[in-house]
Amino acid sequence: MSSTPPYHPPVKRSVQIEGHKTSISLEPIFWNMLRDAATTQGIAINALVAKIDEERIKSDTPPGLASAIRVWLVSNNAT
Repeated sequence: MSSTPPYHPPVKRSVQIEGHKTSISLEPIFWNMLRDAATTQGIAINALVAKIDEERIKSDTPPGLASAIRVWLVSNNAT
């Protein structure tokens, strides 16, 4: 039996960061990872996205928010 990754185009969802609504497009697997990470940390998805956004902005060359979320998720799951 082959374990093919669950390929799916990005899904756009709204999140709120510091009172401002924004849309983020992520593949469902990343939305699932984000939800799981937020649950593990005991915080809401919006709070985790705000945390990632705050870290992203401090970068010398900040990526887009969706890219930053993917990198954060992969980096934190690799440890």
